[in-house]
Amino acid sequence: MPKRILSGVVTSNQNAQTVTVSVERRLTHPIYKKTIRKSKKYRAHDENNQFNVGDKVSIRECAPKSKTKRWEVMTDEMMQAYLSEKAEAAKAQQVSDEQRHEEREAAEH
Repeated sequence: MPKRILSGVVTSNQNAQTVTVSVERRLTHPIYKKTIRKSKKYRAHDENNQFNVGDKVSIRECAPKSKTKRWEVMTDEMMQAYLSEKAEAAKAQQVSDEQRHEEREAAEH
């Protein structure tokens, strides 16, 4: 199962190798149809203490690092690897879609 990736803003970096990230999501109220903002705080592992309060970061799920940490901050290398992996998956999906389309066209004619 793929790891979830969320983006948010660092709200605290007081603890060693840990940052608190506030992730905001927007949803529409089911009855009133008004857009509501909900936020949740996650504690994420920051190996080199490189992120400060106010920084926009992406966090991803990981194996538990401590009692409260189940997330880790994605560094530039992690983001590059994730984006290249995503691009390769999209290309593979496009190729398989084209093959399926060609097979369907051949079967119809």
